[in-house]
Amino acid sequence: MNLALADIRHGLGRFLLTCAGVGLLMAVALSMVGIYQGLVREALALTRSLGADLWVVEAGTRGPFAEASRIPGDVREMVARIPGVAAAGSLALRTVEAEGPRGRLRLQVAGYEPGRPGGPATLVVGRGLGGARFELVMDQRAGLPLGATLTLGRDRYRIVGLTRGLVASGGDPLAFVTLRDSQDMQFRLSPPAARRAAAAGAAPAATDIVNAVIARLHPGADADAVAANLRRWKHLAALTATEQEDLLTKSVVQRARLQLGMFTVVLLFVSGVIIALIIYTMTMDKRREIATLKLIGAPDRTIAGLVLQQAMLLGALGFTAAVALVFAVRDNFPRAVELGPAEIAVMAGVIATICLAASLVSIRTALRIDPQQALG
Repeated sequence: MNLALADIRHGLGRFLLTCAGVGLLMAVALSMVGIYQGLVREALALTRSLGADLWVVEAGTRGPFAEASRIPGDVREMVARIPGVAAAGSLALRTVEAEGPRGRLRLQVAGYEPGRPGGPATLVVGRGLGGARFELVMDQRAGLPLGATLTLGRDRYRIVGLTRGLVASGGDPLAFVTLRDSQDMQFRLSPPAARRAAAAGAAPAATDIVNAVIARLHPGADADAVAANLRRWKHLAALTATEQEDLLTKSVVQRARLQLGMFTVVLLFVSGVIIALIIYTMTMDKRREIATLKLIGAPDRTIAGLVLQQAMLLGALGFTAAVALVFAVRDNFPRAVELGPAEIAVMAGVIATICLAASLVSIRTALRIDPQQALG
């Protein structure tokens, strides 16, 4: 006879409600782990989708994601002639706001040259950008259907393709336009400003400016060697794909990662305290039953097993409920919640350790119960 299961059957409703409450707390902690992983994935979504081996940016800057970078558009031709470079493409990035069907919509717009590196790797539906202007490829997270129109800047764009999972490091959906459209959107003066500049005798503002040039290398080419060759030009800086990913994860989203990590630790600590209190209360409610077991000669390992098994069952059922709840609602989160087998396995081990540690105090208390309490 399993004493732990017999005791649970005796108060099944109360035990299941306790498991549900613990599961809600674990679901919050599990969500924080998923958001933490999703934050990293979102930060690297654009760079990995472009498949760039090198990022060429303005000298003294660390790229278009960490700080402002502006270089002339003809740098692409210079980069394309470097030994080891197979293809190069210009990239212009800008964050804009537009009026969407669900209110104000914040986007990061990436301008690239169709046929060159810089566009989305895959599309869910629709087609990529062609030669026509004022076309848009957008991520599904924006909530706009294929064929819809959207006003960006002073022009109206039509959505011709949709991507999935391509967002900026801040969680904003990514939109792709042609490089010329992006340059006009970012660098072209408004008519009143252009008239004032002309009246003041200022030269027309240059619009052939990009934020970065990305390059793909020939198979076998050494990215570090090509980057070192590019850095010899004093007005340019070069980052390999590995350096760009390290920059994004260790600089751009580092503060958010630390905050989520600390919040997760706090939640796990609170979960451990609550589980310990619940197990202790459950043990104290069975003082007379435990005293009776000791009176009839039950060994200490039987009593310790009773408390430990109930603690582990509480953790297992609560964690199962937490996983089911998170997977049921994670698509409704404003940020991506990434939970794979590795994250779930690690969290299961952490919860098991917490339940084991939380049961030690209750086991010590149960073993010190006087058998004479059974006769009281």
